[in-house]
Amino acid sequence: MRPLRLRARWAFPIDRGPIHDAAILTGSDGRIDSIGPHASVPSPEDALALDLGEASLLPGLVNTHTHLELTGFEGAGADLEFRDWIATIRQLKERRSPARFLEAARTGVRDCWAAGVTTIADTGDSGAVIQALAELGGSGVVYQEVFGPHPAQLENSISGLSERVKALLPFCSERVRLGVSPHAPYTVSGPLYSRVAELARRRGLPIAVHLAESKAESEFVTRGTGPFAEAWKARGIPQLSDPSHQPAARPSDRLSAPSPVEWLDQHQVLGPDTLCIHAIQLTAGDIRTLAARAVAVAHCPLSNARHAHGSAPLGALRGAGVRVGLGTDSVASVGSLDLLAEARAARVLAGLGAVEALAMATLEGARALGLETRIGTLTPGKWGDLVAIALPEGASGSETEPAEHVLAARRADTLLTVLGGRVVHRRDGPNLIRQGGGR
Repeated sequence: MRPLRLRARWAFPIDRGPIHDAAILTGSDGRIDSIGPHASVPSPEDALALDLGEASLLPGLVNTHTHLELTGFEGAGADLEFRDWIATIRQLKERRSPARFLEAARTGVRDCWAAGVTTIADTGDSGAVIQALAELGGSGVVYQEVFGPHPAQLENSISGLSERVKALLPFCSERVRLGVSPHAPYTVSGPLYSRVAELARRRGLPIAVHLAESKAESEFVTRGTGPFAEAWKARGIPQLSDPSHQPAARPSDRLSAPSPVEWLDQHQVLGPDTLCIHAIQLTAGDIRTLAARAVAVAHCPLSNARHAHGSAPLGALRGAGVRVGLGTDSVASVGSLDLLAEARAARVLAGLGAVEALAMATLEGARALGLETRIGTLTPGKWGDLVAIALPEGASGSETEPAEHVLAARRADTLLTVLGGRVVHRRDGPNLIRQGGGR
């Protein structure tokens, strides 16, 4: 691969202060070779040298929760209650062919790149996203979903998951990893949670779970009432209080009314390899448990608001030391894959500064996925994943103002997205990028 040298008005490495009149060089191995003031960064003769002008460079964004196989379902069930919306999405998926799933996944990956996202954590059951990432040379963790609310489904669900894992492992690479996702407390039995956790840790696979998302979920788990309980009753599924759902052993102080977090903890699901998606309906005790188990959280503020689930206790989670990254959820929920919009929403929720919010979309997302030694900052030796954001004219005065402009950017402001030293997105337009050699 040809080395790539980029120059821009600003660079935000994230792990250190901003750099004015910055340049970055990625090597033929796709990793960052050098970053610093323009005058200090080498200009190899064989490098593709691009001067981006009034722009800011920052690490490629890390989207910790997507459903890219749902691309094309924008606006589906927009006015429905959460349970009915889920049913609508399930019906749409049942009518979509494997070829269409793959087409949707490819489009979703490219849409992420166009929004400056270079690494995703995706959940789905079609297998299309990991194939799309492998084909396109993408980066991410793809969690294969498994369902089975009735304890009698246990062996079929585990057998099916094992077969899917075996079929999808060939798509894995240094940049693409496979995980598993027992979907949510209202779609997964207690025994299935335990078995999936056991399978994942035996095979070294990370876990993702939708957890504590809605009030209806909490009502279902803690009291056995509400729309999810009614749906289980209509299908003849034993409620979670039934012995068939219970773990083999559990602490005596957790015998009644567990929260969703406690329920998964009883089944050994929570650990450093677990990504908890949404995590909105949390008690102080839940937050202590998440911190003690060293889990990570994918925070999706716009999706949470779209479904009227409330606001996650973002400040309390961060204060407790829980690793928290940002996610867009599906386009069926929010209509776009704009991670900077999620960062702006998180900023308001937790009272963050502009640079802190940018860190949530980059380094903290990488930490949530256990990838912080590889991506998330513009550091020599890490993968050459970066995005160039256009700055408005006159925005180059101080380091604070450019950070604010970057955080306020829209998708059209993404000039260039680079993944492993390879340009994967370039904004159309005349005179966008000036060739630049030497110093």
